[in-house]
Amino acid sequence: MSLFAELTSSVNAVRPGRTRMLDYDAQLVVAVLGLLMFGLVMVYSASVALPDSPKFSSYSPFHFVARHAIFITIGMLCAVMAFSVSMERWQRFAMPLFLVAAFLLIVVLVPGIGRQVNGASRWIPLGFFNVQPSEIMKLAVVIYAADYTVRKQEYMHEFFRGFVPMAFAMGATGILLLLEPDMGAFVVVVMIAMGTLFLGGINGKLFGGLAAVVIGTFGLLIWLAPWRRERLFAYLDPWTEVNALGKGYQLSHSLIAFGRGEWFGVGLGASIEKLYYLPEAHTDFLMAVVGEELGFVGVIAVIATFYFIVRRGFEIGRQAIAMDRTFSGLVAKGVAVWFGGQTFINMGVNLGLLPTKGLTLPLMSYGGSGVIMNIVALAILLRVDYENRVLMRGGRP
Repeated sequence: MSLFAELTSSVNAVRPGRTRMLDYDAQLVVAVLGLLMFGLVMVYSASVALPDSPKFSSYSPFHFVARHAIFITIGMLCAVMAFSVSMERWQRFAMPLFLVAAFLLIVVLVPGIGRQVNGASRWIPLGFFNVQPSEIMKLAVVIYAADYTVRKQEYMHEFFRGFVPMAFAMGATGILLLLEPDMGAFVVVVMIAMGTLFLGGINGKLFGGLAAVVIGTFGLLIWLAPWRRERLFAYLDPWTEVNALGKGYQLSHSLIAFGRGEWFGVGLGASIEKLYYLPEAHTDFLMAVVGEELGFVGVIAVIATFYFIVRRGFEIGRQAIAMDRTFSGLVAKGVAVWFGGQTFINMGVNLGLLPTKGLTLPLMSYGGSGVIMNIVALAILLRVDYENRVLMRGGRP
C-alpha cells in the first residue's frame, strides 16, 4: 500500500461522522411544551377548589383543567396547519387577516352577539367556548406590521407615507379595543406595532414622537376614567384599608401569596390564597399561585424559560434578516416582542410593579383564544426557523 493510501485510510478511520442539522429548534420546542404542561398542572392546582364556591358549584373539580387541555389540543392542531403555510403565503395573508380581526372586533361590540362579563364585551360565544377577537388581533398585528414595514421600507423616514397609514390602522384598532373595553390588549397591540416599526428602521424622530403620543394617550385614558385612576392609586398603595378591600384587593393577596412562598414554596397544591382569597387565580394571577406553591425557585424557573423563548425569537429573526428574508425576520421578532411584553406586564402586575391589568400569562394561564393564538404564533416562529435551516442547507423553503 502506498504512503498516500495509508494516510487516507488513517484519516478516514478517525474522522467523525457528519452531523445533521435538525429541521426544527429542539430546545425551543422543549421550552414551549414544558411551559404548556407546567401551565396545565398549575391551572388544575389553581382551579381545583373553585367548585366549592356557590358561583362554580355546578362545575366539577376538573372542569377548568379539562377545558384547558382541550384548548391546548386545538392549539396544537392549528399549529400544525400554521406551520405548513410558507412565510411567503403568510405575507400574502397579512392584510386579509388584519381585516378579519378588525371585523371581529366590530362584531363583538354588537348587542346580542358579544358576551359581557363584568361589564366588558370581549367574547363571541361559539357554543363550546368563546372566541376573543383581541387575541386574534395580536397575531394579525404581528403579520400586518411586518408586511407593512417591508412594503413601506423606502418610506419609513417619511411622516405621511411611512408613519400615518400605520398610525391610522392602529388608532382604529385601539378605538375598537377601548370600546370593549380591553386596555391590556390595546397596550400589547401598540407594543407589537411600535416594536416592529422600530426594528424595521423607522425614522428615530418619528418613533420618538409616536412614543410620546402613545404615553400621553395612555395617561389621558387613565386620567379621564375614574375607575382606572382608582386602580392606579390602589397599585401605588395597596395596603390601606380602602384599597385592600377595593381596587387593590387582588394585588394585596397576590403579594401575600408571593410572601408565603418564600424560597421553595409551600408545596404544589398547598396554596391558601387560591381558596377564594385571590380572584382569577387560574387566569390573570396564575403566577402568584406559582410563587406561593413553588417559591422563588419556581418563579425564576418560569422567568428563565420565557427569557429563553423570547431570546430565541430575536435570534431566529436576526438570522432570517441576515439572509434577506426581512418579512420573516420581523415576524419572528414581532412574536418575541409580543411574548416578552405580555409576560412582563402579567408578571409585573402579579408582583406589584405595574397597575392591575387583565392580561394572561402566555402559554400558561387558563383561556381558549389566548392559549390557541399563543401556540399558533410559536408555530409560525418555528416555520421561520425551519425555512432558515432549509436555506442554510442550500435548499428552497
